[in-house]
Amino acid sequence: MANNFKNATTLIHFPSRPTTFRVISRTKNGQIEEESTLKHLIETKCASLFKPFSSCWWLSSGHLQTIYNVAGYFRHIDKIWYRRKLLRLADGGTMYVEMVQIAASFIVLILVIRALDFAPLDDSVIEKDTPMIVVCHGLTGGSHEPYLRAILSRTCRPIGQGGLGYRGVVVTHRGCAGSPITSPRLYTAGHTDDLKQALMYISYHYPKSRLLGLGYSLGANIMTRYVSEEGVDSRLSSAVVLSCPWDMEKNGHGLVSTFAGKNVYARGMGRNMMRLVRRHERSLRKYPEHPICKELPSVLALRYPTLPKFDDTFTRKVGGDAPVFPIPTVDEYYRWASSDKRVGDIRVPFLSINAADDPVVTNAPMDGKENGSVVMVLTNRGGHLGWFESATERWTTQPILEWLELMGNAIMDDRPCLPLFVDGDGFIREDDEILGCRVDAQDDGPIDGTAGDQSLLRMS
Repeated sequence: MANNFKNATTLIHFPSRPTTFRVISRTKNGQIEEESTLKHLIETKCASLFKPFSSCWWLSSGHLQTIYNVAGYFRHIDKIWYRRKLLRLADGGTMYVEMVQIAASFIVLILVIRALDFAPLDDSVIEKDTPMIVVCHGLTGGSHEPYLRAILSRTCRPIGQGGLGYRGVVVTHRGCAGSPITSPRLYTAGHTDDLKQALMYISYHYPKSRLLGLGYSLGANIMTRYVSEEGVDSRLSSAVVLSCPWDMEKNGHGLVSTFAGKNVYARGMGRNMMRLVRRHERSLRKYPEHPICKELPSVLALRYPTLPKFDDTFTRKVGGDAPVFPIPTVDEYYRWASSDKRVGDIRVPFLSINAADDPVVTNAPMDGKENGSVVMVLTNRGGHLGWFESATERWTTQPILEWLELMGNAIMDDRPCLPLFVDGDGFIREDDEILGCRVDAQDDGPIDGTAGDQSLLRMS
Protein backbone atom coordinates (compact mmCIF):
# COMPACT_ATOMS: atom_id res chain seq x y z
CA MET A 1 0.00 0.00 0.00
CA ALA A 2 1.44 3.35 -1.05
CA ASN A 3 1.92 6.22 1.38
CA ASN A 4 -0.12 9.27 0.37
CA PHE A 5 -0.29 12.78 1.76
CA LYS A 6 -3.49 14.76 1.28
CA ASN A 7 -4.62 18.18 2.42
CA ALA A 8 -7.52 20.28 1.20
CA THR A 9 -5.84 21.13 -2.07
CA THR A 10 -3.05 18.63 -2.77
CA LEU A 11 -2.59 14.88 -3.10
CA ILE A 12 0.98 13.55 -3.01
CA HIS A 13 1.56 9.91 -3.87
CA PHE A 14 4.69 8.26 -2.50
CA PRO A 15 5.59 4.70 -3.54
CA SER A 16 5.19 2.01 -0.92
CA ARG A 17 8.90 1.22 -1.21
CA PRO A 18 10.68 4.51 -1.94
CA THR A 19 14.23 4.34 -3.26
CA THR A 20 17.05 5.18 -0.86
CA PHE A 21 19.59 7.77 -1.98
CA ARG A 22 22.95 8.82 -0.63
CA VAL A 23 22.90 12.43 0.52
CA ILE A 24 25.30 14.97 1.92
CA SER A 25 24.16 16.63 5.13
CA ARG A 26 25.83 19.75 6.45
CA THR A 27 26.45 19.98 10.19
CA LYS A 28 28.32 22.33 12.51
CA ASN A 29 31.32 20.03 12.22
CA GLY A 30 31.27 19.89 8.41
CA GLN A 31 29.60 17.44 6.02
CA ILE A 32 28.46 13.90 6.58
CA GLU A 33 27.25 11.30 4.14
CA GLU A 34 24.12 9.35 4.95
CA GLU A 35 21.24 7.49 3.30
CA SER A 36 17.66 8.67 3.08
CA THR A 37 14.49 7.83 1.15
CA LEU A 38 13.11 10.22 -1.42
CA LYS A 39 9.95 10.51 0.68
CA HIS A 40 11.89 11.63 3.74
CA LEU A 41 13.95 14.08 1.70
CA ILE A 42 10.88 15.69 0.19
CA GLU A 43 9.16 15.90 3.58
CA THR A 44 12.18 17.63 5.13
CA LYS A 45 13.65 19.59 2.21
CA CYS A 46 10.61 20.44 0.04
CA ALA A 47 8.22 21.68 2.71
CA SER A 48 6.46 24.06 0.30
CA LEU A 49 5.06 21.09 -1.59
CA PHE A 50 2.83 20.39 1.41
CA LYS A 51 1.59 23.98 1.64
CA PRO A 52 -2.05 24.25 0.50
CA PHE A 53 -2.49 25.91 -2.89
CA SER A 54 -4.77 28.92 -2.67
CA SER A 55 -5.59 30.57 -5.99
CA CYS A 56 -6.36 34.26 -6.12
CA TRP A 57 -10.13 34.90 -6.12
CA TRP A 58 -10.28 36.08 -9.72
CA LEU A 59 -8.52 32.91 -11.00
CA SER A 60 -10.66 30.39 -9.15
CA SER A 61 -11.08 27.82 -11.97
CA GLY A 62 -8.83 25.78 -14.23
CA HIS A 63 -10.08 27.69 -17.26
CA LEU A 64 -9.25 31.07 -15.73
CA GLN A 65 -5.82 29.87 -14.56
CA THR A 66 -5.05 28.49 -18.04
CA ILE A 67 -6.31 31.53 -19.94
CA TYR A 68 -4.37 33.89 -17.67
CA ASN A 69 -1.22 31.84 -18.25
CA VAL A 70 -1.86 32.22 -22.00
CA ALA A 71 -2.97 35.84 -22.17
CA GLY A 72 -1.42 37.48 -19.11
CA TYR A 73 1.19 40.19 -19.49
CA PHE A 74 4.42 39.12 -17.79
CA ARG A 75 7.11 41.10 -19.59
CA HIS A 76 7.84 43.24 -16.55
CA ILE A 77 8.80 40.29 -14.31
CA ASP A 78 11.47 37.57 -14.33
CA LYS A 79 13.54 39.34 -16.96
CA ILE A 80 16.15 37.29 -18.78
CA TRP A 81 18.48 38.00 -21.69
CA TYR A 82 19.74 35.24 -23.98
CA ARG A 83 22.67 34.87 -26.33
CA ARG A 84 22.26 32.30 -29.08
CA LYS A 85 24.61 29.85 -30.79
CA LEU A 86 23.66 27.47 -33.61
CA LEU A 87 24.49 23.77 -33.45
CA ARG A 88 24.36 21.35 -36.34
CA LEU A 89 22.80 17.95 -35.68
CA ALA A 90 24.04 14.78 -37.31
CA ASP A 91 20.76 14.45 -39.25
CA GLY A 92 21.13 17.91 -40.76
CA GLY A 93 18.79 19.62 -38.31
CA THR A 94 19.71 22.77 -36.45
CA MET A 95 19.70 23.45 -32.75
CA TYR A 96 20.46 26.77 -31.25
CA VAL A 97 22.07 27.61 -27.98
CA GLU A 98 21.49 30.90 -26.27
CA MET A 99 22.95 32.78 -23.38
CA VAL A 100 20.92 34.23 -20.58
CA GLN A 101 21.46 37.44 -18.69
CA ILE A 102 19.37 37.98 -15.57
CA ALA A 103 18.33 41.55 -14.78
CA ALA A 104 20.90 42.80 -17.32
CA SER A 105 23.75 41.94 -14.99
CA PHE A 106 24.39 38.21 -14.57
CA ILE A 107 25.32 35.86 -17.38
CA VAL A 108 23.87 32.35 -17.33
CA LEU A 109 23.61 29.47 -19.73
CA ILE A 110 20.39 28.44 -21.43
CA LEU A 111 19.88 25.84 -24.05
CA VAL A 112 17.06 25.32 -26.52
CA ILE A 113 16.50 22.23 -28.61
CA ARG A 114 15.35 21.06 -32.04
CA ALA A 115 17.15 24.03 -32.51
CA LEU A 116 19.56 24.05 -29.63
CA ASP A 117 19.65 27.29 -27.70
CA PHE A 118 22.78 27.33 -25.62
CA ALA A 119 24.17 30.39 -23.91
CA PRO A 120 27.76 31.62 -24.04
CA LEU A 121 28.91 31.70 -20.45
CA ASP A 122 31.80 33.33 -18.59
CA ASP A 123 33.26 30.32 -16.82
CA SER A 124 35.39 32.60 -14.63
CA VAL A 125 32.20 33.78 -12.92
CA ILE A 126 30.65 30.39 -12.11
CA GLU A 127 32.40 27.29 -10.79
CA LYS A 128 32.77 24.41 -13.23
CA ASP A 129 30.78 22.03 -11.03
CA THR A 130 27.79 24.37 -10.64
CA PRO A 131 24.50 22.52 -11.35
CA MET A 132 22.70 23.28 -14.59
CA ILE A 133 18.92 23.32 -15.14
CA VAL A 134 17.93 21.72 -18.46
CA VAL A 135 14.48 22.94 -19.51
CA CYS A 136 12.07 21.52 -22.11
CA HIS A 137 9.29 23.99 -22.92
CA GLY A 138 5.73 23.41 -24.15
CA LEU A 139 4.21 22.80 -27.58
CA THR A 140 5.31 25.82 -29.65
CA GLY A 141 7.12 27.85 -27.00
CA GLY A 142 10.70 28.75 -26.23
CA SER A 143 12.97 30.29 -23.65
CA HIS A 144 10.79 33.40 -23.51
CA GLU A 145 7.90 31.58 -21.80
CA PRO A 146 6.86 33.22 -18.48
CA TYR A 147 6.28 29.88 -16.76
CA LEU A 148 9.90 28.80 -17.22
CA ARG A 149 11.33 32.28 -16.61
CA ALA A 150 9.61 32.18 -13.22
CA ILE A 151 12.03 29.39 -12.28
CA LEU A 152 15.15 30.31 -14.25
CA SER A 153 15.20 33.92 -13.09
CA ARG A 154 15.49 32.63 -9.54
CA THR A 155 17.71 29.56 -10.01
CA CYS A 156 20.20 31.50 -12.10
CA ARG A 157 20.36 34.50 -9.79
CA PRO A 158 23.56 34.68 -7.68
CA ILE A 159 23.32 33.26 -4.18
CA GLY A 160 24.13 36.69 -2.77
CA GLN A 161 21.00 38.03 -4.45
CA GLY A 162 18.72 35.31 -3.13
CA GLY A 163 19.06 32.82 -6.00
CA LEU A 164 20.62 29.38 -6.29
CA GLY A 165 23.56 30.52 -8.42
CA TYR A 166 22.89 27.75 -10.97
CA ARG A 167 23.29 27.73 -14.73
CA GLY A 168 20.23 27.24 -16.93
CA VAL A 169 19.58 25.54 -20.25
CA VAL A 170 16.39 25.69 -22.34
CA VAL A 171 15.94 23.00 -24.95
CA THR A 172 13.89 24.37 -27.85
CA HIS A 173 11.93 22.29 -30.35
CA ARG A 174 12.98 22.51 -33.98
CA GLY A 175 11.59 25.58 -35.69
CA CYS A 176 10.40 27.21 -32.45
CA ALA A 177 11.44 30.55 -30.95
CA GLY A 178 13.01 31.82 -34.16
CA SER A 179 15.20 28.79 -34.82
CA PRO A 180 15.66 27.70 -38.44
CA ILE A 181 14.54 24.49 -40.10
CA THR A 182 17.44 22.92 -42.01
CA SER A 183 16.13 19.38 -42.51
CA PRO A 184 12.77 17.86 -43.52
CA ARG A 185 11.54 17.36 -39.96
CA LEU A 186 9.80 19.30 -37.22
CA TYR A 187 9.24 17.57 -33.87
CA THR A 188 6.82 15.29 -32.05
CA ALA A 189 5.73 14.58 -28.50
CA GLY A 190 7.54 11.23 -28.55
CA HIS A 191 10.99 11.86 -30.00
CA THR A 192 13.81 12.24 -27.48
CA ASP A 193 16.82 12.28 -29.81
CA ASP A 194 17.13 16.09 -29.90
CA LEU A 195 17.12 16.24 -26.10
CA LYS A 196 19.67 13.44 -26.03
CA GLN A 197 21.94 15.33 -28.42
CA ALA A 198 21.56 18.52 -26.43
CA LEU A 199 22.61 16.69 -23.29
CA MET A 200 25.59 15.19 -25.10
CA TYR A 201 26.70 18.69 -26.07
CA ILE A 202 26.22 20.07 -22.55
CA SER A 203 27.91 17.10 -20.89
CA TYR A 204 30.91 17.38 -23.20
CA HIS A 205 31.44 21.10 -22.54
CA TYR A 206 30.40 21.08 -18.87
CA PRO A 207 31.49 17.62 -17.67
CA LYS A 208 31.51 18.58 -14.00
CA SER A 209 28.03 20.13 -13.92
CA ARG A 210 25.13 18.11 -12.57
CA LEU A 211 22.23 18.33 -15.05
CA LEU A 212 18.76 18.77 -13.52
CA GLY A 213 15.72 18.33 -15.76
CA LEU A 214 12.69 20.64 -15.79
CA GLY A 215 9.88 19.93 -18.28
CA TYR A 216 6.60 21.64 -19.12
CA SER A 217 3.57 20.13 -20.90
CA LEU A 218 4.76 18.63 -24.22
CA GLY A 219 8.34 19.14 -23.03
CA ALA A 220 7.42 17.27 -19.83
CA ASN A 221 6.30 14.31 -21.93
CA ILE A 222 9.57 14.34 -23.88
CA MET A 223 11.65 14.61 -20.72
CA THR A 224 9.73 11.78 -19.04
CA ARG A 225 10.29 9.56 -22.05
CA TYR A 226 14.00 10.45 -22.11
CA VAL A 227 14.71 9.56 -18.46
CA SER A 228 12.71 6.35 -18.81
CA GLU A 229 14.40 5.31 -22.06
CA GLU A 230 17.88 6.02 -20.73
CA GLY A 231 17.32 4.49 -17.29
CA VAL A 232 20.58 4.40 -15.31
CA ASP A 233 22.37 6.02 -18.27
CA SER A 234 20.32 9.22 -18.10
CA ARG A 235 22.51 12.32 -18.30
CA LEU A 236 19.86 14.09 -16.25
CA SER A 237 20.46 13.25 -12.59
CA SER A 238 16.85 14.15 -11.75
CA ALA A 239 13.70 15.56 -13.36
CA VAL A 240 10.64 17.56 -12.33
CA VAL A 241 7.77 17.87 -14.83
CA LEU A 242 4.63 20.00 -14.83
CA SER A 243 1.32 19.49 -16.67
CA CYS A 244 2.61 16.39 -18.44
CA PRO A 245 -0.01 15.00 -20.90
CA TRP A 246 0.82 11.37 -19.94
CA ASP A 247 -1.80 9.29 -21.81
CA MET A 248 -2.04 11.39 -24.94
CA GLU A 249 -4.78 9.30 -26.54
CA LYS A 250 -7.07 9.60 -23.53
CA ASN A 251 -6.26 13.27 -23.00
CA GLY A 252 -6.62 13.99 -26.71
CA HIS A 253 -10.16 12.64 -26.64
CA GLY A 254 -10.86 14.46 -23.39
CA LEU A 255 -9.62 17.73 -24.86
CA VAL A 256 -12.14 17.76 -27.71
CA SER A 257 -15.03 16.33 -25.69
CA THR A 258 -16.13 19.73 -24.35
CA PHE A 259 -17.01 22.95 -26.16
CA ALA A 260 -14.22 24.97 -24.51
CA GLY A 261 -11.71 22.17 -24.88
CA LYS A 262 -12.35 21.79 -28.58
CA ASN A 263 -12.94 25.40 -29.62
CA VAL A 264 -10.57 27.26 -27.30
CA TYR A 265 -7.64 25.03 -26.31
CA ALA A 266 -7.49 22.40 -29.09
CA ARG A 267 -8.00 24.99 -31.83
CA GLY A 268 -5.55 27.37 -30.17
CA MET A 269 -2.82 24.73 -30.17
CA GLY A 270 -3.75 23.64 -33.70
CA ARG A 271 -3.49 27.25 -34.83
CA ASN A 272 -0.04 27.54 -33.28
CA MET A 273 1.18 24.45 -35.14
CA MET A 274 -0.31 25.76 -38.40
CA ARG A 275 1.54 29.05 -38.00
CA LEU A 276 4.75 27.17 -37.28
CA VAL A 277 4.39 25.17 -40.52
CA ARG A 278 3.56 28.30 -42.53
CA ARG A 279 6.56 30.09 -41.05
CA HIS A 280 8.87 27.30 -42.25
CA GLU A 281 7.03 26.40 -45.46
CA ARG A 282 9.80 27.71 -47.70
CA SER A 283 12.45 25.67 -45.85
CA LEU A 284 10.35 22.50 -45.96
CA ARG A 285 9.74 22.89 -49.71
CA LYS A 286 13.48 22.57 -50.29
CA TYR A 287 12.97 18.78 -50.00
CA PRO A 288 10.50 18.10 -52.87
CA GLU A 289 10.97 14.32 -52.79
CA HIS A 290 10.51 14.00 -49.06
CA PRO A 291 7.07 13.01 -47.65
CA ILE A 292 6.95 16.16 -45.52
CA CYS A 293 6.92 18.33 -48.65
CA LYS A 294 4.29 16.16 -50.29
CA GLU A 295 2.00 16.52 -47.25
CA LEU A 296 2.30 20.32 -47.09
CA PRO A 297 -0.70 21.03 -49.39
CA SER A 298 -2.99 18.95 -47.19
CA VAL A 299 -1.98 20.57 -43.92
CA LEU A 300 -1.89 24.11 -45.35
CA ALA A 301 -5.44 23.64 -46.61
CA LEU A 302 -6.74 23.18 -43.05
CA ARG A 303 -8.78 26.01 -41.56
CA TYR A 304 -8.85 26.42 -37.78
CA PRO A 305 -7.92 22.79 -37.05
CA THR A 306 -7.83 21.32 -33.57
CA LEU A 307 -4.49 19.90 -32.47
CA PRO A 308 -5.73 16.29 -32.98
CA LYS A 309 -6.85 17.24 -36.50
CA PHE A 310 -3.44 18.75 -37.23
CA ASP A 311 -1.68 15.68 -35.87
CA ASP A 312 -3.96 13.40 -37.90
CA THR A 313 -3.29 15.35 -41.10
CA PHE A 314 0.42 15.94 -40.66
CA THR A 315 2.32 14.71 -37.58
CA ARG A 316 1.35 11.02 -37.69
CA LYS A 317 2.45 10.87 -41.33
CA VAL A 318 5.70 12.83 -41.39
CA GLY A 319 6.68 13.28 -37.74
CA GLY A 320 9.67 10.99 -38.11
CA ASP A 321 11.40 8.34 -40.18
CA ALA A 322 10.48 4.78 -41.11
CA PRO A 323 9.79 2.24 -39.77
CA VAL A 324 7.80 4.09 -37.09
CA PHE A 325 6.34 6.72 -39.42
CA PRO A 326 3.90 6.99 -41.07
CA ILE A 327 1.57 5.82 -38.28
CA PRO A 328 -1.87 4.55 -39.44
CA THR A 329 -4.08 6.66 -37.14
CA VAL A 330 -3.75 9.65 -34.83
CA ASP A 331 -4.77 7.50 -31.85
CA GLU A 332 -1.92 5.11 -32.61
CA TYR A 333 0.44 8.08 -32.87
CA TYR A 334 -0.71 9.30 -29.45
CA ARG A 335 -0.27 5.83 -27.96
CA TRP A 336 3.26 5.69 -29.38
CA ALA A 337 4.14 9.15 -28.05
CA SER A 338 2.62 8.79 -24.56
CA SER A 339 4.81 8.63 -21.47
CA ASP A 340 2.42 7.13 -18.89
CA LYS A 341 3.42 3.50 -19.44
CA ARG A 342 7.15 4.29 -19.22
CA VAL A 343 7.28 5.68 -15.68
CA GLY A 344 8.32 2.33 -14.24
CA ASP A 345 11.65 2.50 -16.07
CA ILE A 346 12.80 5.80 -14.52
CA ARG A 347 15.95 5.39 -12.40
CA VAL A 348 16.61 8.97 -11.23
CA PRO A 349 14.65 11.07 -8.71
CA PHE A 350 11.48 12.20 -10.50
CA LEU A 351 8.72 14.59 -9.42
CA SER A 352 5.51 15.23 -11.36
CA ILE A 353 2.95 17.98 -10.70
CA ASN A 354 -0.48 18.11 -12.38
CA ALA A 355 -3.73 19.94 -11.62
CA ALA A 356 -7.08 18.14 -11.35
CA ASP A 357 -8.89 21.03 -13.10
CA ASP A 358 -6.46 21.19 -16.04
CA PRO A 359 -8.70 21.63 -19.12
CA VAL A 360 -5.92 20.40 -21.46
CA VAL A 361 -4.72 17.36 -19.47
CA THR A 362 -7.99 15.95 -18.13
CA ASN A 363 -6.51 12.66 -16.94
CA ALA A 364 -3.34 12.37 -14.86
CA PRO A 365 -2.15 9.03 -13.36
CA MET A 366 -1.16 9.09 -9.72
CA ASP A 367 0.35 5.66 -9.02
CA GLY A 368 3.79 6.30 -10.54
CA LYS A 369 3.84 2.59 -11.43
CA GLU A 370 5.00 2.16 -7.82
CA ASN A 371 8.46 3.21 -8.93
CA GLY A 372 10.51 3.99 -5.83
CA SER A 373 12.15 6.99 -7.54
CA VAL A 374 8.87 8.65 -8.60
CA VAL A 375 6.64 11.05 -6.63
CA MET A 376 3.32 12.19 -8.12
CA VAL A 377 1.54 15.38 -7.06
CA LEU A 378 -2.01 16.44 -7.96
CA THR A 379 -3.45 19.80 -6.90
CA ASN A 380 -7.19 20.35 -6.97
CA ARG A 381 -6.74 23.61 -8.89
CA GLY A 382 -4.11 25.27 -11.04
CA GLY A 383 -5.23 24.76 -14.63
CA HIS A 384 -2.63 24.11 -17.33
CA LEU A 385 0.76 25.57 -16.35
CA GLY A 386 -0.99 28.07 -14.09
CA TRP A 387 -1.03 27.67 -10.29
CA PHE A 388 -1.29 31.45 -9.80
CA GLU A 389 -1.63 32.54 -6.17
CA SER A 390 -1.45 36.18 -7.26
CA ALA A 391 -1.08 38.10 -10.51
CA THR A 392 2.63 37.24 -10.73
CA GLU A 393 3.41 34.45 -8.24
CA ARG A 394 2.81 30.73 -8.83
CA TRP A 395 2.40 28.11 -6.12
CA THR A 396 4.75 25.76 -8.00
CA THR A 397 7.74 28.13 -7.92
CA GLN A 398 8.90 27.53 -4.35
CA PRO A 399 8.50 23.71 -4.35
CA ILE A 400 10.44 23.49 -7.62
CA LEU A 401 13.22 25.72 -6.28
CA GLU A 402 13.46 23.55 -3.16
CA TRP A 403 13.54 20.40 -5.31
CA LEU A 404 16.28 21.81 -7.55
CA GLU A 405 18.36 22.87 -4.57
CA LEU A 406 17.97 19.40 -3.05
CA MET A 407 18.89 17.65 -6.28
CA GLY A 408 21.78 19.98 -7.05
CA ASN A 409 23.42 20.19 -3.64
CA ALA A 410 22.39 17.27 -1.43
CA ILE A 411 21.66 14.05 -3.32
CA MET A 412 24.78 12.33 -4.57
CA ASP A 413 24.95 11.03 -8.12
CA ASP A 414 28.01 8.92 -8.83
CA ARG A 415 26.59 6.97 -11.79
CA PRO A 416 29.23 6.59 -14.51
CA CYS A 417 28.41 8.58 -17.64
CA LEU A 418 28.70 7.03 -21.08
CA PRO A 419 31.87 8.31 -22.77
CA LEU A 420 31.72 11.04 -25.41
CA PHE A 421 34.12 11.72 -28.27
CA VAL A 422 34.49 14.08 -31.22
CA ASP A 423 34.60 12.42 -34.63
CA GLY A 424 36.56 13.50 -37.68
CA ASP A 425 33.79 15.88 -38.77
CA GLY A 426 33.68 17.62 -35.42
CA PHE A 427 30.46 15.97 -34.19
CA ILE A 428 30.18 15.14 -30.49
CA ARG A 429 29.03 11.52 -30.28
CA GLU A 430 28.35 8.86 -27.69
CA ASP A 431 30.05 5.48 -28.24
CA ASP A 432 28.74 4.10 -31.56
CA GLU A 433 25.63 6.29 -31.45
CA ILE A 434 24.62 7.75 -34.83
CA LEU A 435 23.35 10.91 -33.14
CA GLY A 436 25.69 13.85 -32.73
CA CYS A 437 26.02 17.64 -32.88
CA ARG A 438 28.59 20.36 -33.42
CA VAL A 439 28.80 24.13 -33.32
CA ASP A 440 27.53 25.47 -36.63
CA ALA A 441 27.69 29.26 -36.34
CA GLN A 442 28.98 32.16 -34.31
CA ASP A 443 26.95 33.71 -31.51
CA ASP A 444 24.10 36.09 -32.27
CA GLY A 445 23.62 39.25 -30.27
CA PRO A 446 21.69 39.48 -27.01
CA ILE A 447 18.03 38.42 -27.21
CA ASP A 448 15.34 39.78 -24.89
CA GLY A 449 13.89 36.70 -23.23
CA THR A 450 10.74 38.58 -22.23
CA ALA A 451 9.83 39.61 -25.78
CA GLY A 452 8.55 36.21 -26.91
CA ASP A 453 6.67 35.38 -30.07
CA GLN A 454 3.53 37.48 -30.26
CA SER A 455 2.07 35.45 -33.13
CA LEU A 456 1.70 32.30 -31.00
CA LEU A 457 -0.48 31.68 -27.97
CA ARG A 458 1.30 30.31 -24.89
CA MET A 459 -0.82 27.18 -24.79
CA SER A 460 1.37 24.22 -23.85
